Amino acid sequence: MRRPVRFLCAVALMICAGMTGAKTLRFASAFDPNSLDPHSLALLYQTRVVTQIYEGLVNRDKEFKLEPSLALSWEPLDGAKRWRFRLRPNVNFHDGAPFTADDAVFSIERALAKTSQRANQLRGVIGVRKVDPLTIDVLLSAPDAVLPEKLWLVAMMSRPWAEKHGVLLPQDYNAKQETYAVRNANGTGPFRLKSYDPDQRLVLVANPDWWGRGAKDVGNVTEAIYSMIQADATRLAALASGQVDFVIDPPFQDIARLKAQKDRQLKFAEISDIGTQYLGFDQHRDEPQFVELPPGKRGANPFKDLRVRRAIYHAIDIDLIVGKVLRGQGTPTGSHLSKLVDGYTPDVEARLPYDPAKARALLKEAGYGEGFGVTLDCVNVTFRAAVCQAIAAMLAQVGIRVNFQPSPSAIFFPKLTQATASFFEFGWSPSTDPWAMLQNTVRTYDGAGSGAFNGGRYSNPKLDALIDAIRVEPDLARRRQLVGDALRLMHEDLPLIPLYRRTLTWVMRPNVHVVQWPNDVLELRWVRID
Repeated sequence: MRRPVRFLCAVALMICAGMTGAKTLRFASAFDPNSLDPHSLALLYQTRVVTQIYEGLVNRDKEFKLEPSLALSWEPLDGAKRWRFRLRPNVNFHDGAPFTADDAVFSIERALAKTSQRANQLRGVIGVRKVDPLTIDVLLSAPDAVLPEKLWLVAMMSRPWAEKHGVLLPQDYNAKQETYAVRNANGTGPFRLKSYDPDQRLVLVANPDWWGRGAKDVGNVTEAIYSMIQADATRLAALASGQVDFVIDPPFQDIARLKAQKDRQLKFAEISDIGTQYLGFDQHRDEPQFVELPPGKRGANPFKDLRVRRAIYHAIDIDLIVGKVLRGQGTPTGSHLSKLVDGYTPDVEARLPYDPAKARALLKEAGYGEGFGVTLDCVNVTFRAAVCQAIAAMLAQVGIRVNFQPSPSAIFFPKLTQATASFFEFGWSPSTDPWAMLQNTVRTYDGAGSGAFNGGRYSNPKLDALIDAIRVEPDLARRRQLVGDALRLMHEDLPLIPLYRRTLTWVMRPNVHVVQWPNDVLELRWVRID
C-alpha cells in the first residue's frame, strides 16, 4: 500500500501548490533539445533540459564544484583502478520505482554503448559491478584519480522502465533513430516531464518526491514551460510582452540597448563562459569534399599544412569581431581552454596577431598564392552566423573564398560527429576538468569513444600520449604540467583555431532569481520567483 499512499500525498501537495503557491517559470531559448535520451547526445542544448529530469551519481553545486548527487560518497580502491560509490537510499524514479545499484550498473553500461555520445568521457571504464543494493564498483583499465569528474552528466536511468519501453540502448542520433526515450523520460530529478512538442514547447512539473526537496536553498518553481523560439526578435518580444519570464540566449545586438533603458523592467545575470568557440578543419582526407583548389593543387588538402592553418589565424581580426559583431559580448582568446579549467596555462593565452600580409605570405609559401574556395559550416544561431560571416569576409581579403553555410543544430552536429564538413565553427563547454575536452575534440578518432567530436579527424600521436597520460596521472601537480604541455602543443600545431569566449548574459523579469553557471545551463532546482 505504500506506493499508492505516497502517490496520493504527492498529488495533494501539487494540488495545494496549485491553490496557494504555484510558481510557473516560462523560459525561452532558440534551441530544441533534439532528444530526451540522456545518453544519446552530449550537447549543451540537450543538457539544459535533461539535467532537470535525470540525475547522475555526481552533480555540481552553486559554485560549480563537484558535489554528491545519487551517490552519497566515493573512494578509490586498488590504487584508483577501482572506485566504490555508495548510493543515496530512499530515492525513487518518477514512476515510483526505487533507484538501486542495478539501475546504476545498467545506466553506466548503457552510457558506454556505441550509440552513446557519453561513452567518450568514460574512457578507461571496463566494467561496473554491484556490491550490494546501494553500492557499486566502477572498474578501470588503469588508475584514474579523477573518475568522479567524468561521471558528471552520466544520467541514471531505470532499468525496468528501459526494458518495458525497448530502450536498453541509447538512441542512434546520427542515424535519426526514433525511440520511446526520445520524447519520454523517467528520471529521479527535481522535475518531471509533462509534455514535449519538438521545436515548440516542453513542460516540466516539480517532483514533490525529489530527495533534495527539503534543502534550504531549493527554489519554488512548480512548473517550467520551455519555449523554443528561434527568431531573435520574436524571443525578445515574448519577454517584453510578458509571455515569457526568462531568456537564456537574448539577442547579443540588443543587450546594450536593454541595459540602457532608464525604465527597464528587466534584470540581467552575466558570467564569462567556461567554453570556447573554435574553427576546425578537415585534416584527414587527401582532398576535402568541399574545397575548390587551383589547378596546380588538385588532390591536395590545404588544411594539412600548418602554414595554411596559421594563415587563416592571422587573417582573422577577432578583436574587431568581438567588439563590433558581438557588441563586446565576448573575450578574444588564444588558449584552447578557459582559466576556469584546471591546468589552464597563461603562456598560451596570447593570440597570433591579426596580420593579413603575413597570411598572404604563408599561403603563397604553402603553394596557395592564388587562394582556394571552401564551404564554412556553422550553426544558424544569430551570433554564430554573424561571426562566421565576418570570418568569411576577412578570409576573402587574403584569397580564401568562403561559401558560408548555416544549418540548424540537428543538421550541423551530425556533420561534426561524422566528420563530413571541410571547415567548421563550433564551441565546447567543458567541466572544470580538462581531459574530456581534449579527449573529445583533438584526440585521434578511433570509432570506440576517442575523438567523438574531432570533426576534422586531426591526429597527433604526441598529443594522444599526453591526453592518455592526463587521464591516469594521480599526482595533481604532474597532471597540471601534462595539461600545460598539451595546451602548448595545440597552441603550436593548431588542430583547432581558438576564437573567443562568450559573455553569457541572461535576461529575466525582476521577480526571477537564478544561480548562473559558466556553462550556460539554468538549474531550475534553485530558481525562485517572488
